[in-house]
Amino acid sequence: MHESADLISSPIGVLAVLCAVAAFFFLLAEATKAKLFNYIPPLLFIYATPVFLNNLDVIPASSPVYSSMSAYVLPAFIVLMLIKVDIPAVVKVMGKGIWVMLMGTAGVVVGAVVSYFIVHRWLPEDAWQGVGALAGSWIGGTANMAATAEILGTSGEMFGLAVVADNVIYIVWLPLLLTSRDFAERFNRWARVSPDRVRLMEEAAEMHAEEDHPPTMPQYLYLFCVVAGVTWIGHALAPILGPFFGSVASGLTEFADRLPQSRFIQWPLSIVHAIPYALSGETTIRILLVTTVALGLSLTRVSTLPNTTAIGTALVYVFVAAMGARASLAGLGDAPVFVLGAFIWIAIHGLFCLAGAWLFRVDVHSVAIASAANIGAAASAPIVAAHHRPSLVPVAVLMALLGYAMGNYLAPMAGQLARIVAGQ
Repeated sequence: MHESADLISSPIGVLAVLCAVAAFFFLLAEATKAKLFNYIPPLLFIYATPVFLNNLDVIPASSPVYSSMSAYVLPAFIVLMLIKVDIPAVVKVMGKGIWVMLMGTAGVVVGAVVSYFIVHRWLPEDAWQGVGALAGSWIGGTANMAATAEILGTSGEMFGLAVVADNVIYIVWLPLLLTSRDFAERFNRWARVSPDRVRLMEEAAEMHAEEDHPPTMPQYLYLFCVVAGVTWIGHALAPILGPFFGSVASGLTEFADRLPQSRFIQWPLSIVHAIPYALSGETTIRILLVTTVALGLSLTRVSTLPNTTAIGTALVYVFVAAMGARASLAGLGDAPVFVLGAFIWIAIHGLFCLAGAWLFRVDVHSVAIASAANIGAAASAPIVAAHHRPSLVPVAVLMALLGYAMGNYLAPMAGQLARIVAGQ
């Protein structure tokens, strides 16, 4: 019988390594207080380390652990992170500022398409999947990045490009958002902001501030029940809905074949066709079902269960480590071009945020928080808020959670649109 060449090949051993890698870099950051982690988040190291462990034959590139995490851990952390989303509270606190965040989100989608159209000829044909994964991070956060990668079937190499670009842009974009505070007076005059806007927003934020408390044993049981139940719903219904959307996509294809081969007809139709085509995959439907049910539960008493976001985030990092374990070093040669596209992309996002600020007369503090809620998610938005106005930290958390809610829907669409526009 053929013996595996990997030093650690048993599923439980591989899982232990992935958990150890994720835990180690957070322990290192806490123990050393190294400034390096202020500029390069642990996420990059958590992804990169399993890449090297795989290529050095310490752990395998293929393991039952990886497929099990996609099937069960991914839905679990989606549920855990989305049941805390409080969309009505975000709208009430931010007021017109919510439109700036939505403009920024639109900028991420448009930027994905435009930047990929510019640089795609120098990238592999499946690089649009990496674009979709990065859109997931920039609309919502790391959880959306992982979920979108699973929806689009993103390879470990393309996911790696997304992680690298995400961290390079983070190093440049976060200081810009922090520095914007120094231009608050001039910016607010340019945007024609009402003098009372920030005061009213702070008062509304105080009304919605809530403290997480240590969970009790029954609450953990309730939480496990909710996670398992929603995951089961996704697994049960996805095989039923997949063939339906597949038949819709086939019907649209047949309809398109009978139409004149005009760009003005085929391009819009190809975009419409991409929606049911993208939904015909069982994995896609399962993730979107779980997302939708979890958002529905966020409107119920389930949202009061404590500590869910922390548990969900821990699972996300283990999942990202598993993505790295499936990658090879071969794709890193495409990183410079991919990162160049990401700089074009972030510039488009910034322009959309500025347009939203001027159109809706929103202050620089809200704009910076809105952009951070997109690009940096829950890890960065509170940092930006604390630097601008500490009283707005609860607002930043709320906005980041709103990004989580949108990411699993919009990011796969951004990836698919990028592919269509590039003619792939």
